[in-house]
Amino acid sequence: MKKLFIITGEYSGDKHAADVVKHLKKIKPDIQIEGVGGENLRNEGVKLFCDHSKMSAMGFNLKIILTHITLGKKIAKYLKDEYKPDMVLLVDYGGFNLNLSKILSKYGFKIYYYIPPQIWASRKWRLNTVKKNINKVLTIFPFEKEMYEKAGVNVEFVGHPLLSELPPKADRDSFFNDYGFNKEKKLVSIFPGSRVFEIKNLLRLFLDSARILKEKDNNIQFALAQAPSIKDELILPVIKEYDDLNIKVMKNKNYELLSISDALILASGTVALEASLYETPMIISYKGPWFLYFIYLLVRCIKRVSLPNIILNKDVVPEILQIKAKSDIIANNIYKILYDEEYKSNMKNSLKNVKQKLMSSSASLEAANIISKDI
Repeated sequence: MKKLFIITGEYSGDKHAADVVKHLKKIKPDIQIEGVGGENLRNEGVKLFCDHSKMSAMGFNLKIILTHITLGKKIAKYLKDEYKPDMVLLVDYGGFNLNLSKILSKYGFKIYYYIPPQIWASRKWRLNTVKKNINKVLTIFPFEKEMYEKAGVNVEFVGHPLLSELPPKADRDSFFNDYGFNKEKKLVSIFPGSRVFEIKNLLRLFLDSARILKEKDNNIQFALAQAPSIKDELILPVIKEYDDLNIKVMKNKNYELLSISDALILASGTVALEASLYETPMIISYKGPWFLYFIYLLVRCIKRVSLPNIILNKDVVPEILQIKAKSDIIANNIYKILYDEEYKSNMKNSLKNVKQKLMSSSASLEAANIISKDI
């Protein structure tokens, strides 16, 4: 009986790993799988060495670092002395998994990495760690494959899991009816981020942009997507300052808003990729502390920040960052999307190519097929 051990660090990785397990068990029904994960892996019958709920905290404080170091040592000892897997599958969570790979490779384990860290975006020196310690990388972006191949890394492109996970486009009329939107007005949806510092830096900026748009044309209505990680008390007092916008704050409606809005104001992140797969026109805007921004400038490997632009290797979606992140600039760009039909059409046509470039079979099925052959 072959043994696999999977290591994830947060919810998204747990979900992607569980999809791989689902397919892998059909291909190899007798495979034994244990791992570090959450409810998704547990629901697929994976025996958890530990739950990863404590791992996904954000930050650089000493407690988090020590927790990661201690857990890494425990995992390595368990794999070496007790479980002795035929393969270790790392999934996302680059900081922890890359460091752990250094220990596991010394013990001679075969290590595969599904959804590797975004080395192409920053800290390219991590490529050396991958090359030295990872037996095979399963990438989700085609441009990653080229980068790893040039570095001499064993790599395969499996497609992006979002393509099979993304819900179908919502029915606009039904959604507008259910939530009291005016069908005669254009809808601009605002996604200010899922982290506290993003809300503090971006929420008022985005709402000021909405106010400028409203002054330009009263035929615009607004929705704001509140991430589950953001508490009401961080959002609602600010929204009250913008009562004139009559903005609807919505939870757990991201995909609906991404798919049926006329335009989107987004903080940078995976949400931009999700929007591009729905072919919804958008702008990306981001603003943070200057100290962190300077660090980012030092470690970045590419100038573009939004995934649609990176995948297409051209400037399709406006990126309004740091010093340029001003309410009037954001508002003018959204207004152009709403009322310049040629501009909007060109952006939508370009976004169609994002899906084509990421197209493969189901990423989780492809990953499972590769693992089943090599384990």
